[in-house]
Amino acid sequence: MKGEPILVMLVEDNADHAELVIRTLEDHRIANKVIHFLDGQTALDYLLHHNEYENPETSPRPHMVLLDLRLPRIDGLEVLRLIKEQDDLKNIPVIILTTSEAEKDVARAYSNHVNSYLVKPVGYEEFSKLMNDLGFYWLGWNTHPHE
Repeated sequence: MKGEPILVMLVEDNADHAELVIRTLEDHRIANKVIHFLDGQTALDYLLHHNEYENPETSPRPHMVLLDLRLPRIDGLEVLRLIKEQDDLKNIPVIILTTSEAEKDVARAYSNHVNSYLVKPVGYEEFSKLMNDLGFYWLGWNTHPHE
């Protein structure tokens, strides 16, 4: 992964939250590119190379997925489950980034093999710090298997 552009997939239907994630990652120069999807179905189409995303050259695998839970069409837990069931996708780190602190959501995410579960802080400064730490950990410090 050293030297190659870092691609982060963001699956978030709230435009304000998405803008904050994208801006924070850019401000901290963590990701070379963020691809943003508004719903779970479109994100899965991209990952599974379906429909308009069938060409792997123009739809490369992300290095990390930031996934909200409450999504239109297919919710985040179902997207997570389907990612972790696919042999060619299951090693991509998936981080739930949500407003839900509900124990049942946390438990269901981990039972579906989420790599991390983060609750979105309310304040901009806290959110910015979270995204900075998250990016450095998953995209800098964490070691991934070579494909």
